[in-house]
Amino acid sequence: MPSSPSQPTNGLLYFALVSVTAIGPLALNMFMPSIPGLVSDLSTTAAMAQMTLALYLIGTAVSQLVYGPLSDRFGRRPVLLVGIIVFILASILCALATTIEMLIIARLLQSFGGAAGMVLTRAIVRDLHDEKSAASVLGYLTMAWAVAPMVAPALGGYLDEIAGWRTSFWMLTIFGTLALILAFLYLPETNHSRGENTGQSRLAGYKRLLRNKNYLLLVATLAFTSGVFFAFIGGAPFIMIYVLKQSPLNYGLWFSAVAIGYMTGNFISGRFSRRIKTSTMISLGITIATIATIIPFISALNGTLSPAMIFIPMGIIALGNGITLPNVTSASLSSDPKAIGSAAGLAGFVQSAAGALVAQIVGVFQADIPLIAIWFMMAGAILASLTYLYAIYRE
Repeated sequence: MPSSPSQPTNGLLYFALVSVTAIGPLALNMFMPSIPGLVSDLSTTAAMAQMTLALYLIGTAVSQLVYGPLSDRFGRRPVLLVGIIVFILASILCALATTIEMLIIARLLQSFGGAAGMVLTRAIVRDLHDEKSAASVLGYLTMAWAVAPMVAPALGGYLDEIAGWRTSFWMLTIFGTLALILAFLYLPETNHSRGENTGQSRLAGYKRLLRNKNYLLLVATLAFTSGVFFAFIGGAPFIMIYVLKQSPLNYGLWFSAVAIGYMTGNFISGRFSRRIKTSTMISLGITIATIATIIPFISALNGTLSPAMIFIPMGIIALGNGITLPNVTSASLSSDPKAIGSAAGLAGFVQSAAGALVAQIVGVFQADIPLIAIWFMMAGAILASLTYLYAIYRE
């Protein structure tokens, strides 16, 4: 186990990094097939049930602004361990929830804990590697992290069918406990300059970034691109279960196509981003995703919508996003070399907040407009294309 950034890392350290990062996506996606059934079980409305998703995303967004400064001040390891403990306790509270309000609050707390691994893993990798090596390591780790959303919906759908939605949260409690053990045993403190960065310098970075038009356009592109996916996860369970009369398990199995597509896009990005211009990679990814949104849109218009007409195009969209997101994120972080940490936190906040907003709007209106998610997917792809075209035009 390394004691300084210059020492080599080992397989157990990387396994621990993947594990602590995976609990956030697991918690987000494992519960998705259960949201429609939650309405009757807790005697609530579809809009209230959708809040369990929207507030999870909001909590993840806000946490990204908080964890960075905390880890700069107190160190990566203690902040990460506390975050995982919060995740475990919140998962137990979710499993014991007797009202939708209690579940919503517990999900918000769960998001605060789950975000710790998602945010701090990137900081730990950057502590241990130089810029180019860190980008390479994160690329391969992202492929591993994509396994979580690939497996989670199928597992969640299966658990929902055999034992009810609460079982997913008990499973997340077990996963969180295992991640805590791995983090405690194999993740060292990597921030050897903790306490040197002040809140004042961090706020100054945020202010400067908010005046950087190139950065804002890239972050908007990031948000619109992610919005396509969040519109999908906000509406796909409803479409599958209520419109197409599929089971939660079938939703989970079909969702695998999305994760496979995203992993493929990440692989392409990792393989070719060093040799091909960033702008070319972003344009390629956005073009693929935008064209793919046409398929479910046309299927919805002519009444031929089916699971294949939703999930296969979404897999292609995810492939495009897997190419776009790493490159547009890298480009946005390069907009201000003096505020890389702030740029990462602010971009993550905007991305997650936009996703929460889109998912909640879809959840509120899908009872009256069952296919609203498909319209939002198309709109997000078009807006991402137009925003990035304008960003290129300004250069």
